[in-house]
Amino acid sequence: MNRRALIGLLALAPAAGLPALAQDGPQPKLPTEPLVIVTRDGKRHEFQVEMAVEPQHQTVGLMFRPSVGPKEGMLFDWGQPRESSMWMRNTITSLDMLFITQNGTVLRIAERTVPHSLATISSNGPVRATLELAAGTAERLGIRVGDKVEQRIFGTAR
Repeated sequence: MNRRALIGLLALAPAAGLPALAQDGPQPKLPTEPLVIVTRDGKRHEFQVEMAVEPQHQTVGLMFRPSVGPKEGMLFDWGQPRESSMWMRNTITSLDMLFITQNGTVLRIAERTVPHSLATISSNGPVRATLELAAGTAERLGIRVGDKVEQRIFGTAR
């Protein structure tokens, strides 16, 4: 098997349920897109988020990243509504996780997750996407369950 074919096969391992290669550093920054969270008081909070749409990018996520900027994050697009289960393995900074339904409504928020934890953080219902932001963002901006997220994958981008 040639090197290119082997690399392609290994990249598909997580999606096929096979163990992934050991990740020992952050993945390169992914392409970014705008995202807005509209709180119940009508305030609009703009972010530029990395789009994790490929299984190999979703498997690594924000692992090994030393920090996440106040207007940055990563949006995991699951493609269709499903239960989302996350963990903090190899994630060295605390995060806020927002679980977002197909229509862009925040279903659940897990605030200030514990770095390196193997505990499962679940959406507790079907969601289209999971948004990871710097820890404390939800509290600082007053983001709550029921708030709306505007982004093209929800059909709500302006």
